[in-house]
Amino acid sequence: MKSMKKLLIATALGLASCAVAAASQQDKPVRIAAPFEIKGTDPALVGDILLRMDVVETLIEVNERGEPITALAQSWQVSPDGLTWQFQLRNAVRFHDGSLLDAAAVVKSLNTARGKAGLLDKTPINAISGNGQSVTITLTEPFTPLLAVLAESRSQILALASWDAQGAITRIIGSGPFRLTAFKPPQSLSVERFDDYWGTKPAITAANYLSTGRAETRALLAESGDADYVFNLDAASRQRLARKATLQIPAIPVPRTLMLKLNLADPRLAEQPVRAAISMAIDRNALAMAVLRYPGAASQLFPASMGEWHNASLAPLQYQPQQAQQQLQAAGWQPGPDGILMRNGQRFSLTLLTYPDRPELPLMAMVIQQQLRKVGIEVKINSTNASEIPAQHHSNQLQMALFSRNFALTPDPGGTLLQDYGVNGGDWGAMNWHPPGFADALHTLTRSTDADARAQARNTITAAIQQDLPVIPLAWYQQAVAVNSQLQSVKLDPFERHFGLRGMRWGEQ
Repeated sequence: MKSMKKLLIATALGLASCAVAAASQQDKPVRIAAPFEIKGTDPALVGDILLRMDVVETLIEVNERGEPITALAQSWQVSPDGLTWQFQLRNAVRFHDGSLLDAAAVVKSLNTARGKAGLLDKTPINAISGNGQSVTITLTEPFTPLLAVLAESRSQILALASWDAQGAITRIIGSGPFRLTAFKPPQSLSVERFDDYWGTKPAITAANYLSTGRAETRALLAESGDADYVFNLDAASRQRLARKATLQIPAIPVPRTLMLKLNLADPRLAEQPVRAAISMAIDRNALAMAVLRYPGAASQLFPASMGEWHNASLAPLQYQPQQAQQQLQAAGWQPGPDGILMRNGQRFSLTLLTYPDRPELPLMAMVIQQQLRKVGIEVKINSTNASEIPAQHHSNQLQMALFSRNFALTPDPGGTLLQDYGVNGGDWGAMNWHPPGFADALHTLTRSTDADARAQARNTITAAIQQDLPVIPLAWYQQAVAVNSQLQSVKLDPFERHFGLRGMRWGEQ
C-alpha cells in the first residue's frame, strides 16, 4: 500500500514537473529576423510589421483563399446602392491599455489613415461615423474592394490613447494577441502575450523582432541559432541551411512578382518596341534558375495561382534576343564603337535602381546587366535603399528599377492596382503611362458590382500591361524561411500579413 502511494506521489510530481517544463518552454521568446525596417510609430509606415507581429488588428481579416472574414468587425452589411456600409464591432474587445473597442476608436483610426497616402485616401469615402459598437462608412460611389482595403495594414485600429493632444500618434496601443514591450525603430521590437485578448490565446508568451537588411547576416543568425524564424533567404543560404538538422526550410508561392519598372518619359524608353525589345532580351528561365534556383520565370504579371487575375489568353513573354536586336535597330539604335547602341548622339545607357533587402535583387540586376549588354544596352546598377525608388519616381529622375511587388497587400489585387496604376501612376507601378481605356477599366474594376463587367476590366488591364510593358515581369516569387526545428505549427502566410505567432508553439527539447 505504501509503495503504491509512493508511486502515485512520484507520478504526480513527474506530471507536475513536465507541466512546469512545458510551460517554461513556451515562455522562451521566438526570435524573428527579417529585412523589414521599422520606420517609426506612424501606422502608414510601420503597420505591416505591427500586423505581422499580431500587435494590431483590422476590422476585416482574410482566410487562406483571400476571402474577407470577420475580425474586429463581427458582421457587416451594405445598402442596395452600394453607398452605405455598416459594421458591427465585437463586444468586450480590449486594447492593450485596458480600454474597450468602440466606434470612436475605429472612426479615429480610419480617418487618420484616410489623411495619409495609401489606399483609404484613394477610396471614394464621403464620411466615417459611428456610435457605440456600430460604424458606418458612406461612399460617394460604389467601391467593391472596400473590405480588402479595410483589411490592409494601414487600416489598423488603435486605442484612442495612441494619439497625443496635438493629434499625433505617439504610442502603439493595439488589440492583438501580443502587446509591445519594447519598440526601438528602426531595428527592433519585442512583444509579450496579451492575456486579455478576445480570441484564442497563443501558446508562446513572447517574441522579439530584429530588422536585418543583409541576407548574409540573417542566414548566419539562423545557422548559429541566434534567431528562430528567419525570412527572405538567398538561394545559396537556403541550400546550405537545409543541411542542418536543427533547421527546417519551408517555402510557399506567394502573390509577389519580381519586375522592372520603366520611366516612359525617358526618350530611350518611350517607344513600345524598345520596351518590348528589353523584355525579349531577358532570359527569364536562366535568370530564375541562376538566381532564385527554382523555375519561377514569369510569362505575365500575375501567376496562375492568382486565379482570375492570370489571363490565359495572353501571349507569354519570351526570350527572343535576335528579335530584340532587330526591333532596336528598326527604332534607329545602332552599335557604337564599344558595342553600346547609339541614336542621334545619345548612348543607350540606363541606371538600374534596386535594393539588397531582398537578397535576390542585386544578383538579378547583375544578370540583367549582362543580358542587356548582349543587345547593346548598357546598365549601371545602383543598389541602394528601397526608399530611393519612390523618391526618384516623384522627382521623375528614375530610369529603371528592379523590385518585387506584393499583389496581396490587400486580399483583392484591385486595391494594389489602384495604387500602382492610377492616373498619376504609383511608387511601385507605372510611370508616365496613360493608355486609352485603362483608367475606365480600373474604375469599372473598383466600382462595378457586375461580374461580367469586372471580368472584362481585368482582361483589359492585364492585356494593356502585357502589351505596353510599363513594367516588365521577370519572375514569380516563393517565400522561403529558416525555422528552428523545435518551433512547431509554423504556418507561412501566402498573403504575407502575419508571421503566424498566434498559432505556433515550442516542442520538447
